[in-house]
Amino acid sequence: MQLLAFNFGFKDVIDILLVAVILYYTYRLLRKTGAANLFWGILAFIVVWFLVSFVFQLDLTGALFDRIISVGAIALIVIFQEEIRLFFYRVGSRFSSWKIFRARTGEEDARSRQQILEITQACRHMASTKTGALIVLAGGGSLKEIVDTGERLDAQVSARLIENIFFKNTPLHDGALIIRDGKMVAAACILPVSKDQTIPQYYGLRHRAALGLAEKSDATCIVVSEESGHISVAREGRIREVKEDELFLVLQTAMTGVD
Repeated sequence: MQLLAFNFGFKDVIDILLVAVILYYTYRLLRKTGAANLFWGILAFIVVWFLVSFVFQLDLTGALFDRIISVGAIALIVIFQEEIRLFFYRVGSRFSSWKIFRARTGEEDARSRQQILEITQACRHMASTKTGALIVLAGGGSLKEIVDTGERLDAQVSARLIENIFFKNTPLHDGALIIRDGKMVAAACILPVSKDQTIPQYYGLRHRAALGLAEKSDATCIVVSEESGHISVAREGRIREVKEDELFLVLQTAMTGVD
């Protein structure tokens, strides 16, 4: 039996690196949904198919594997339709959030800074009183499907109004407050809950909802814990606790893109 002879060159190195990057980010995406074992099973099947068809050149077995691969490609699209949608949504939101051709004015910077101060002040006060809160700062996307689940608002960003919305037992306290284009546009909104199996058990439903939206969009989500009073920020598919004096800088980066 004669094995295939390979002419290995620079183009092949690039090819291998691209495949490795694709596999790595596919694994990261599936790990968030708890489907990592399925990923390894599919990868093992592809390796066996490659060995059978291209290395050992077993024609009959290779033909069988080719049939399974052709049908399996359609099956994978059906199985991972939510993950595929998530991937393209995040890629699209990254492009839509680019503001390369629009320079920020001093007035816009001052307005953004004031809004950040209002949000920070509200979060600090709610943290001190252990008032649970979930605030979403929309990025480049409109989050229309999220806004439509809540009660519409058209209000300026105000610390007192934010605190009033999340005051316990008020009609709008249960859900997320959406801030978009410098306005509080909706409250009591429902967010998608993350399926990430690695989230610490002490995180509650607000944290899981914040991470769920951060996984699917370029939004920044702020959570004030009702149990501990700690403040957490979910962004770019990750969530972490932040100190009160750190919150302003995190929000400044999220809203203006300036560190």
